Amino acid sequence: MRILLVEDDVSLGEGICTALRRGAFAVDWVRDGAAALMAVRDGGFDLVVLDLGLPRLDGIEVIRQARASGSNVPILVLSARERAADRTLGLDVGADDYLGKPFDTAELQARIRALLRRSAGRAQPTLDAGALHLDPARLSVTWRGRGLDLTRREFALLRLLMEQHGRPLGRETIQQHLYGWDEDVASNAVDVHVHQLRRKLDPGLIRTVRGIGYALDEEAAAKAGAASP
Repeated sequence: MRILLVEDDVSLGEGICTALRRGAFAVDWVRDGAAALMAVRDGGFDLVVLDLGLPRLDGIEVIRQARASGSNVPILVLSARERAADRTLGLDVGADDYLGKPFDTAELQARIRALLRRSAGRAQPTLDAGALHLDPARLSVTWRGRGLDLTRREFALLRLLMEQHGRPLGRETIQQHLYGWDEDVASNAVDVHVHQLRRKLDPGLIRTVRGIGYALDEEAAAKAGAASP
């Protein structure tokens, strides 16, 4: 999952980026409202974490213009503006949630996961496909009853594929969800992550879709679940 962080406080922004990356999210960070609006309009983000008191363009105006341009990306407001009127205004112009500063990063991540579930039309907190179970909150994966040790990007890739319910994703789309703007990415990075996942799970669980990319084979996962003791 790829998140846009909009925060002009450097120390706070660095802390949020670190926490979200540990949670297996790809994060891009901008520090003013005009840059945020441009990034939102360009698309490619699953969620926006937005401060309100920003240089160049206030956060409320970012939300208003983003919604006016047709963007439906979930927006979570982070702000020290604690008055009920400020929270009401933020939600009424199009924000999806509002968290006051100071805040706990564990709560921030829980709210992000909840918004992502809601935007995907999913109520359950875990992702399940046959014998494969993924818990985004605990960053844990079990396959046929056995816990797996995955890297952050392997976890993010598997989560992405499971959320698609067997629909194929192109390599470029996968790469955009796994890496931020400033990260160096090898040309075969996605293929390497897929190879490692296949080795840890089962070679047939992630199938190659010729001319497109990769997809989770939910039928194979279901058969493995039926065969599990």
